Amino acid sequence: QAEAESAARRAAEVAAQAPGAAPGEAGARSPAQTTPDLRVRIDSPGIVGSINLTGARFDYVELRNFRETVEPDSPRVRILFGRDTPTPHFVQFGWTSPDASVRVPDVNTQWQTSSTALTAGRPVTLSWDNGDGLLFELIVRVDDNFLFTVEQRVTSSRDESVTLRPWGRIRREHTPVTAGNYILHEGLVGVFGGRLTEQTYSTARDEAQKNSGISFRHEGRGGWGGFTDKYWLSALLPDQTRQTEFAFRVLPEEGQNRFQIDFLGEPKQVRSGLADSARNHFFAGAKQVSLLDRYSAQLGVEGLDKAIDWGWFYFLTRPFFSALHFLHEMTGNYGVAILIFTFFLKLLFFPLANKSYKSMGKMKLLAPQMQELKEKYKEDPQKMQQEMMALYKREKVNPVSGCLPIIIQIPVFFALYKVLFVTIEMRHAPFFGWIRDLSAPDPTNIFTLFGLIPWDPTILPVIGPFLHLGIWPLMMGATMYFQQKLNPAPPDPVQAKVFQFMPIIFTFMLGTFPAGLVIYWTWNNLLSIAQQWFMMKRVAQQPAAAKT
Repeated sequence: QAEAESAARRAAEVAAQAPGAAPGEAGARSPAQTTPDLRVRIDSPGIVGSINLTGARFDYVELRNFRETVEPDSPRVRILFGRDTPTPHFVQFGWTSPDASVRVPDVNTQWQTSSTALTAGRPVTLSWDNGDGLLFELIVRVDDNFLFTVEQRVTSSRDESVTLRPWGRIRREHTPVTAGNYILHEGLVGVFGGRLTEQTYSTARDEAQKNSGISFRHEGRGGWGGFTDKYWLSALLPDQTRQTEFAFRVLPEEGQNRFQIDFLGEPKQVRSGLADSARNHFFAGAKQVSLLDRYSAQLGVEGLDKAIDWGWFYFLTRPFFSALHFLHEMTGNYGVAILIFTFFLKLLFFPLANKSYKSMGKMKLLAPQMQELKEKYKEDPQKMQQEMMALYKREKVNPVSGCLPIIIQIPVFFALYKVLFVTIEMRHAPFFGWIRDLSAPDPTNIFTLFGLIPWDPTILPVIGPFLHLGIWPLMMGATMYFQQKLNPAPPDPVQAKVFQFMPIIFTFMLGTFPAGLVIYWTWNNLLSIAQQWFMMKRVAQQPAAAKT
């Protein structure tokens, strides 16, 4: 009985691959091949890999210039994987026809190739004759980076015309392991009609269960869709001048989910003696901002840079990245670029910060009078508050203005954090000394005496994540402590105690943050200390303030 059920499943799978099947139905796992796969080698300045001639699957793509770690001999980053691996992830192009009698290529089709190697500037033509008057061709090109161009051409020698629709799809036949970070989107992504669409793998599953396996659908001109990881992207970029039907699908199979993003092109009437073609593209590589911008302009693809999760503060994160990238081009070091960028930010907010520090200086000078009012009206809190407000008004002091630098710094900090966290340009970008990757935490750790004790305290249960404290986080905590000493103590003793612990809390919290962000915060604290000390000294020397 088990063998019969297995045979029935295989028969159903083959039936699902029948000519004319829709993109979401075609391509179920086929029975094991009895002959080894024939392949076309891919060799370009940006990519190495191969195309499987069985089904014309792009299922092996490695990035020539990106490694898994900072070590130069670590494995290359691989984007696409074949079905013989634990994590299948591949791209295919084909045709479908409303006429079931028209034979179109399927996932088992053995394609012929014009060359054994695809290189930049030297395309490859894959061809298949259906034996009934139709010649299907895929003319494949690759550029110096990560863009493939696939021209889908059909030539007919039949007496009657046939209707065909080109399609393309990206299939991910596993659920990838994601960082699970709430500020980073990993999963299905696309821009359709100018609107960004994002679905996590769990969201796609939930939506697909409600809508017959389809979690999202869009019909219109242009658009793009694909799978995004933190730094890598595989995306379909169809002809932006033609109508397409895009779909995000989840196809369950024996407890495993197969995720698919596909497009279906316009119907075409292919007549005898004529050839018809559709030119589409797909991207498989690193989410480098300059490349995404170039492809977006070159192909007329809207919002391709939104494959990078810039977040809600796009109006800050994108300009921040542009500024840092410009400074990097000038200095050759993203860490130095962060220092220069922070300095210019301080200049930009100099007037507002000075006003705040001036107010804090006056608050510090008024501390004895405030204490006197507290003692005098300790039995009447309402009267004490009235006298306090009168004192502030008389001396023209705003007690909350000292918070302005912190409030302003929050969106700036978050935007810079996003830039450091999500842009691949920061990945493996060195600073000086022991900082070899600005996007990773400071690798030193005080709890190992900076490498003298050979153990990893972060593996301890519960407290382990807090036991990574490098040199830069310690410097950040020290600068935060000294900056706090320049501020007037809060009037509430409980609040004052809480503030005393803030440098310690932030030191441990930033221990696991990207080193570039900790360098920014430390340098920003040093600049703030210098500015605050200078302004408060001036306030203390003013005759009116001294008299008060």
